[in-house]
Amino acid sequence: MSISGSMYTGISGLQAQSQATSVVSNNLANSTTTGYKSVSIAFEDVFYSTVYAGGNIGQVGNGVTTSSLTTDFSQGAYESTNTVTNVAINGDGFYIVVDPDTDTTYYTRDGGFTFDTNGFLVDSHGNRVQGWETVDGSITGGLVDIQLDNSQSPPQATGEVAIQVNLDSTETDNTASSTNPYASLFDIYDGTSDPALDDSRYAYQTTISVYDENGASHDLTVYYDPVTTDDGSIVWEYTVCCDADEDMRDFAGTDMADTSGAGMLVTGTLTFSSSGDLQSMTAFTLSDTPTDTTDPLAAENWVLAEFDDNGLPVFEANFTGADENQEISLDFGISNSDFATGTGWDTSGGIDSLDDFTATTTPDELSSFNTGVLSTRATTSTTSSSATYTLSQDGYAPGELTDITISENGVIEGSYTNGQSQELYTFALADFANNQGLYAEGGNLFTATTDSGQALIGTPGSAGFGTLASNSLEQSNVDTATELTNLIIIQAAYQANSKIITTADTLLSTAIGLKR
Repeated sequence: MSISGSMYTGISGLQAQSQATSVVSNNLANSTTTGYKSVSIAFEDVFYSTVYAGGNIGQVGNGVTTSSLTTDFSQGAYESTNTVTNVAINGDGFYIVVDPDTDTTYYTRDGGFTFDTNGFLVDSHGNRVQGWETVDGSITGGLVDIQLDNSQSPPQATGEVAIQVNLDSTETDNTASSTNPYASLFDIYDGTSDPALDDSRYAYQTTISVYDENGASHDLTVYYDPVTTDDGSIVWEYTVCCDADEDMRDFAGTDMADTSGAGMLVTGTLTFSSSGDLQSMTAFTLSDTPTDTTDPLAAENWVLAEFDDNGLPVFEANFTGADENQEISLDFGISNSDFATGTGWDTSGGIDSLDDFTATTTPDELSSFNTGVLSTRATTSTTSSSATYTLSQDGYAPGELTDITISENGVIEGSYTNGQSQELYTFALADFANNQGLYAEGGNLFTATTDSGQALIGTPGSAGFGTLASNSLEQSNVDTATELTNLIIIQAAYQANSKIITTADTLLSTAIGLKR
């Protein structure tokens, strides 16, 4: 090899170390860049010249060149933030973002997302984050832009009311009846009057708000009054009523609101032990096929209620004029564990409707559940003052979105003003057979190439994909100490290669001086 060849070898070394310097400097420059992955450079020797020496063939190298640039896709450290849409990936995978102007798909580890003015979840470049719409815990359809735009929680009609009260066992009967003592409140009820029940005719009342299918609120009022019994048994009668003007049930082709039965939804009795524990109850509702079609309050029209799947008696209301009435279960703290046998009622006492009550009916003859099961939050009747302990129901009005959370499985869940939570979207993650084949676009973005292969898409926490951490950002995985050490090594190599050139120059100068 000639002396000039040695110079070119030295130049290749300078070029290689210059490229190495560029790689290290870029790593150091991005040591605080969110989601940045450090790059390392590797070299290889170049072609060799053949040299004949003493009958043997030898080879002399001609310098160095870059063999590869390798990206380190290992996990970076977390940085906590106060922004819920800052999301870090713990493990493998990339977020999928799409440029809305060009439809170009990019992949990134930078989870510094925000919502734009149109409600799209976007990265710092305005690219829209991709995911699946989520309904009842299941993803639906294909990938879509994640967008929260005037999101509402739909209303839910009340399907069950639970009422726990204590009824003062020392109260006296305010509406005694010589003909129908267990339904005396029902007998004096008049939905065309205001009020339908005068407050002097009952001992206690409590009100709970329920919701119709449109999310509108309506008050249900439960009236209680004790029944005078010959044997001293503790029996209370009750009625559950709504505002008469809001009763839109149909009675034999007539609007219930125009009748004396307007607002009367269910009536019955509560029987207690001597210690005040609830032992049994009855519940009578308006028959779907009334015997007397002229008077909704005819006693024979009110029959024992049906049961829901939990063994609770069911009554019907209608606040919207819908074709189907709204069914509501009534929970005083006792349920029927054997409601599937016959009607679910023990009617051995001969009580099937309100019309079967007489002045001689005894508490033992009252219809009751086949098998009553008492809960720990049941209505009681003790010598303590009447009081309401708990009122609950499962309906709610529509709600406006107030906040979101992001789970480790990538589920975006909205919290609403009606107290409900709703799963909205699930993040999509992508992975590749060869991450090294991804093309770095800058801006923390990569695109797929033929070398990387097509993206494998899945949900966080499944099939090898990493989980997500909200309120966190993944930091650069650059090791500053390592990069500075590399810089020292590169500097020494660069200086050594420069010595090759200066030495070759001295040798050439000596050869040129031979001419003098």
